[in-house]
Amino acid sequence: MDFWAHADALVRGLGLLLLLMSVCSWTLILWKAAHLRRVRRLLAQALGVFWAAPNWTSGRAQVEALDRDGLLLALIDAGQAPVAAGSLGEGAAKESRLTRQLRDALHRVMARLQLGQVWLASTGATAPFVGLLGTVWGIYLALQGLGQGGAVSIERLAGPVGEALVMTAAGLVVAIPAVLAYNVFGKQVEALEADLEGFAHDLREWLREHG
Repeated sequence: MDFWAHADALVRGLGLLLLLMSVCSWTLILWKAAHLRRVRRLLAQALGVFWAAPNWTSGRAQVEALDRDGLLLALIDAGQAPVAAGSLGEGAAKESRLTRQLRDALHRVMARLQLGQVWLASTGATAPFVGLLGTVWGIYLALQGLGQGGAVSIERLAGPVGEALVMTAAGLVVAIPAVLAYNVFGKQVEALEADLEGFAHDLREWLREHG
């Protein structure tokens, strides 16, 4: 508290920035953990329901009821999306057209699943340096204040420097959860991507034969 009371606008601004980064990161972590858990559960159900359906229309309707995020639904609809008359796509072979449509849909779906990953990576990479900058500036202010008050001793120096190091610790406290969450979510998104790619491949093969 003494450090914060004697800090200047820069140190306080860096402290508030770290607080904002922490709040945003934890909000994102909690939301994304719940979101990916729900997606994994519903995706497993929807895949089984679709291939067990008697026909395409029935399968799509059952997937729509389960797939609240529209992940599988985007691939299903892309498989039968109309092609604009007179376009280059219209002249492409059926297999090539299906591959392109499903690939584009898969990219859009993955972009939605990866939402927030950039923020977590950026927070994990920058928060320690924000805290370090606050520490360096805090030490500079402490030394400046001690220099104006007479002889500098270890006893007089230890307190202000120790207080300034709190900013470095704060930066690490913000960064570590963000880095761990980024790695965990990255693995979960990779697993979902593998399932969606497999579904897109199976969908293309089915549409080649029955579409």
